[in-house]
Amino acid sequence: MNKKAMPVPRIAGLSAIATTLLFFAAPSVTATGAAPADPAKARTAFQACAACHSDKAGVTRMGPSLAGIFGKPAAQAKGFRYSPALAKAKLRWDRKTLDAFIASPKAVVPGNRMSYPGVSDPAKRAAIIDYVQSLR
Repeated sequence: MNKKAMPVPRIAGLSAIATTLLFFAAPSVTATGAAPADPAKARTAFQACAACHSDKAGVTRMGPSLAGIFGKPAAQAKGFRYSPALAKAKLRWDRKTLDAFIASPKAVVPGNRMSYPGVSDPAKRAAIIDYVQSLR
């Protein structure tokens, strides 16, 4: 007996392929569409910040903790006295703002107390931002 195979509707086949591709691709990209930084490299890049900033919530050093700041307004951590310039800046710590601030804190917020000169390497800034974004 020669039975004919039932034809698979083309849409169902494409849907299965698309679902499979999304399933395997999703872990390899960030919300911005870029490949995520290596967590070890991101942690290492953060060491430049760790001299003054903690990555633990509520731990204040020379600067405020950076845990949980991503997506939030600047100068809001409790228990830290910010410079009037940063307090008035009306910034939100997103990727774009953090990138500019880490590159040159004094250029983004003239008069802030952060004496750090900035990070010129865009890849290093991106790794730092990835790490800060991962902190809860």
